[in-house]
Amino acid sequence: MLDKLNTQRTYALVGHGGAGKTSVAEMILYNCKVIQRLGRIEDGTTSLDFEPEEIKRRGSVQPAFATFNWNKNQHFLIDIPGDNNFIGDIHYLLKAVDGVVFVVDAIDGAKPLTKKIWLEVKKLNLPAIFFINKMDRERASYEMAYQSLVDVLGIKPVQLQLPIGAEADFKGIVDILENRAYYHSEDGRLDPGDIPDDLAGKVEEIRETAVENIAESDETLMEKYLEEGMLTPEEMNTGLRAGVLSGELTPVCAGAALENKGAVNLLECIQNLLPSPLEHPDWEGENGSSRKPHPEEPFSGFVFKTITDPFAGHLSLIRVLSGKIAPDMNLFNPVRDEKEKLGQLLFMEGKKQTPVKTEVGPGAIVAAPKLKKTATGDTLCQDGSSFVLKKDDLPPCILSYALAAEVKGEEDKVFSAVQRLLDEDINLKLARNEETGDMLLSGMGQLHIETAVEKARRRYKANIVLKTPKIPYRETIKGRAEIQGRYKKQTGGRGQFGDCWIRLEPRQRGEGYEFEDAIVGGAIPRQYIPAVDKGIQESAAKGVIAGYPVVDFKVTLYDGSYHTVDSSEMAFKIAGSMAFKKAVEQCRPALLEPIVIVQVYVPDEYMGDVIGDLSSKRGKVLGSDSDKGITEVRAHVPMSEILQYAQDLRSMTGGQGTFTMEFDHYEECPAPIAEKVIAESKDHSTD
Repeated sequence: MLDKLNTQRTYALVGHGGAGKTSVAEMILYNCKVIQRLGRIEDGTTSLDFEPEEIKRRGSVQPAFATFNWNKNQHFLIDIPGDNNFIGDIHYLLKAVDGVVFVVDAIDGAKPLTKKIWLEVKKLNLPAIFFINKMDRERASYEMAYQSLVDVLGIKPVQLQLPIGAEADFKGIVDILENRAYYHSEDGRLDPGDIPDDLAGKVEEIRETAVENIAESDETLMEKYLEEGMLTPEEMNTGLRAGVLSGELTPVCAGAALENKGAVNLLECIQNLLPSPLEHPDWEGENGSSRKPHPEEPFSGFVFKTITDPFAGHLSLIRVLSGKIAPDMNLFNPVRDEKEKLGQLLFMEGKKQTPVKTEVGPGAIVAAPKLKKTATGDTLCQDGSSFVLKKDDLPPCILSYALAAEVKGEEDKVFSAVQRLLDEDINLKLARNEETGDMLLSGMGQLHIETAVEKARRRYKANIVLKTPKIPYRETIKGRAEIQGRYKKQTGGRGQFGDCWIRLEPRQRGEGYEFEDAIVGGAIPRQYIPAVDKGIQESAAKGVIAGYPVVDFKVTLYDGSYHTVDSSEMAFKIAGSMAFKKAVEQCRPALLEPIVIVQVYVPDEYMGDVIGDLSSKRGKVLGSDSDKGITEVRAHVPMSEILQYAQDLRSMTGGQGTFTMEFDHYEECPAPIAEKVIAESKDHSTD
């Protein structure tokens, strides 16, 4: 098994949306004879983008998986989406691979989102190869794309290839280390030939730089290079691989996936330069534990993704970290303290599945159907050998929409349909607002939520209506008051009587609610005091001026009276509620609006437009930093002003901007906006 694992490769295709990752995957699968023809995203015929939502949008909305052989060496590939809406779980996906192929297109080069993904790759210390795609397209510029890797990402690239021609004239590449030209034939093969005269000088210059960079990755090679001024091909390959594995060197290739140009070179780079699963550093677990990536270790596997198959049901995607896995094994989930029984295991190739017939070791990606207790992010182990993989938290949701049933009475069906999506998309959150009864679906952006709703409609026949996101306003007070709450009801038999005096005063923003019991002399019996507190809290949760929870206040219960027969917990609860409502009205109530902190990443030339737009949204710009052509703008913005920001930013920057957003704090709402919100809440309450 060790020989097989030494030549096995497990890697991901990553890059910004539109760079052509799925087309590169299609080209790889075609050249490995997994598929018989090259599919096209524009035609909806690729083997990895097969969901109706992907075909409609002409882009990936979920990761896809493929298992195949290249020159008898087993490869496991993950094609990761490049849209900001669909990469919330990229940390989990990258945890499942040993290296990445970073796809950048030759038209736009590296974008802000490219840098965001690159930072995730570097955080996990994953070796990387860059593939500059779309060399056959109009405006393709290898030089621009290559320079953007240096300027935007700050990497130390090693040019392994130099394209011969561009756009419609793209016809081959020069292998820099071999110092030889190769020309593309119609079937994807490369035919050797002479280096064009106009490129000879440039090739020599690039080769000299590449050899220097390779030599610098190893002291022994550096000494030889300084003494002799040259390295053998074997030494260059050894030094290059060592530099890639250490993260010091980043090789760059070029091609055109739709024209099937570049597959052979790319596959050779993957095979020769990316690590085997045995070369992965020891897996770091919780509580300081670790596990070696070796087949003789006890089994451990990371469940990095869950998908739903129309025939097999839930499929848990498992990356084998250590040991071996085989069908029908008994496993243990230490995260949930549950036992799991494996049935059949599957290799994935788009929507096609192939049964796993023998045991497989580290680096393998297999799908396990119908695990009962296991969820995405869990670790599975051999019983008696507990290990939990250490991982980072996923980013918070940045946008919520209210869901409603198109037909009244089908609310539970809608809730159930969307709930079933949560297992396979851990960046979705579904909750029911207890105050309003609304279903709130939260996600990474508008497109993310819309796609999830489309999927729920299609799969589970749920007629769902998306409503404008509700803003979680809050109410508070700015003054203080002392008020009596007195509840008395006589009904012929035993009555109801509760009487309390409270002092209501504001607290600092974010300090929450405080209840002080200042009763002395038994004015209110001890058993009724918690009821007053409960009545206040229930009224505060429902709001007083606009139906939103009241926050940041202190109540002191300091006096009252009771009746030995008629008093009860219910009576004092009502009395507390009455006192609170009257007190709020005398304490200068105010409406608070949620403020989010927004971090926007755009090319430098759009900074002015972005800052102006944020200011027009009542935003307060906190600062900006420019690094390698990308400006990060930080601002506090009212949530109500930025719900559609994804669309605004896309149109402002031609799709080159990205942003993150998360709740930060509450501030008092300006009077005109507060009046409008209060009026709308009253209109809603009378409907």
